[in-house]
Amino acid sequence: MSKKIKKIAVLTSGGDSPGMNAAVRSVVRTCAYHNIECLGVYRGYEGLIDSDFEPMNARSVRDIINRGGTILKSARSKRFMTPEGRKVAHDNLVREGVDAMVLIGGDGTFTGGLVFNREYDFPVMGIPGTIDNDIAGTDFTLGYDTALNTAVEAIDKIRDTASSHNRLFFIEVMGRDVGHIALNAGIGAGAEQIMIPEESIGIERLLESLERSRKSGKLSSIVIVAEGDKTGKNVFELKDYIDDLDQGYDVRVMVLGHMQRGGSPTCFDRVLASRMGVKAVESLMEGKSNFMVGTVHDKMTLCPIDEALKGESKINKELIRVSEIMTT
Repeated sequence: MSKKIKKIAVLTSGGDSPGMNAAVRSVVRTCAYHNIECLGVYRGYEGLIDSDFEPMNARSVRDIINRGGTILKSARSKRFMTPEGRKVAHDNLVREGVDAMVLIGGDGTFTGGLVFNREYDFPVMGIPGTIDNDIAGTDFTLGYDTALNTAVEAIDKIRDTASSHNRLFFIEVMGRDVGHIALNAGIGAGAEQIMIPEESIGIERLLESLERSRKSGKLSSIVIVAEGDKTGKNVFELKDYIDDLDQGYDVRVMVLGHMQRGGSPTCFDRVLASRMGVKAVESLMEGKSNFMVGTVHDKMTLCPIDEALKGESKINKELIRVSEIMTT
């Protein structure tokens, strides 16, 4: 029979993403609903080592569902990567009487939780918070929908100036190893070409696409580039290459960067975070551990953390075909 959960700690770690606050709120309020104590951990795994804790209740998380970032702060911890650091963290949790943890973050966060669980058999439950949507075992991660909408809004505004000055814009969006944001934002914003790491179009095809656009009378173009695309070393190298061809393009580069991480989360991310928080706490209450909460076909699921880390998020092949047709 599993140990009764009386106290749960919650932390956010790694890169922040919109919806993290909504997830913290959900964890805290679910704990309150089930008469479980909840302990907020500031600065992720660093806070575990430094005992940077604060008891939280339903009032602690009022008016945060609409806020971007994370009220618990986030940090990357080199100390937690060492056995000595993890021992201090474990001793602190035991002293506080914590029975389990909810970890909100990405692959680095989950890797740390997996190691910690294996060393101390300490119950952990993960909630995927990353704008890249690059974690296996879930259709959507927290912050992805918000980042996507932020990117589309920015691209729409850039198109206004591109058409006013007959310019070619290379717009880089986030996506270190995956092209989810680039592919969806590119289709949604009507880009002339989309460049993602999963489906490298190559420089020749890019030039053919630009030439088609010019022959059809288009005097401005938008090309969306995922930061992980391997066509060139970076988006600025692509610009220089086009400039060197001297084909009359007035080329500009826009890197959306960290603006995609910020901002008020969309309704989708707020609802998803609320569902994931409830699922995480109630799964721990049922004696489950070492899982990541996910959503598959709009149903809440549990995926073993090690499988989530080993797997790959799959790019939507149908969307790739749609993008090919839309950019013809």
